Amino acid sequence: MDLATGIGLLGGIGVVFTLIMIDGGNFAAYFDKHAVIVIFGGAVAATMIRFPFSTMLHGLPMGLRYAFTMRSVKPHDLIEEITKIADVVRKSGPIALENMEISDPFLAQGARYIADGYDRDFIRDTMERDRDNFLMHLDEGSKIYRAFGDCAPAWGMIGTILGMVTMFANMSDPSKLGPAMATALLATLYGALIANMVTLPIADKLHVKLEEEDVSRSLIIDGILLIRDQKSPSLVREMLIAYLPAHHREDLAAEAA
Repeated sequence: MDLATGIGLLGGIGVVFTLIMIDGGNFAAYFDKHAVIVIFGGAVAATMIRFPFSTMLHGLPMGLRYAFTMRSVKPHDLIEEITKIADVVRKSGPIALENMEISDPFLAQGARYIADGYDRDFIRDTMERDRDNFLMHLDEGSKIYRAFGDCAPAWGMIGTILGMVTMFANMSDPSKLGPAMATALLATLYGALIANMVTLPIADKLHVKLEEEDVSRSLIIDGILLIRDQKSPSLVREMLIAYLPAHHREDLAAEAA
């Protein structure tokens, strides 16, 4: 589980709850059904106009899943594991990979292709297609959450305007001014909270995940192809080190020495 996402959301909710408690703890005053309908109904409707329904059904749950549970694989660790795979193939042949435990599923898929004797073009094309499809789905999830985050504050303003229209239309009846003012203010509050505490942070987290996965999966593909070409473990390691930042390369070189 990605602790940063969970801790951040809990921290944001905690801040809001603490402020309400400081102001007297009247949580009922911060709920208005009209504001809820305006924000969630309006933002969902606007987001559905932007994307096909099938994309939303796929992107929303995938976005939540990978924002909270996606594992983070360090390129340094991948290089070490790929080097071990290259060493096994050099000493025992590709068939030995069938009994080797590999932690990363995408890397395990490439090792299975090598063990089964698939040609280089098949391995490259298949793994690149898998990588691109996975990154495309992550990008869809990021765009959907960002679109929702863009719509929520705007619909908050729409709710505010509707509440003020109702309020000014009933200036002669003071009993109706309070509910109308609550709708006006709470719609803006809901829109700002949903956008800045949930949807936009999740969209940014998915974009970071996408960049990490792009590097990791490209590194894996290159490593698998080098092993398929029967390159030595030391050559595989040296060529994959190019994926690392300069200071990480120095650390890896020091470990090898």
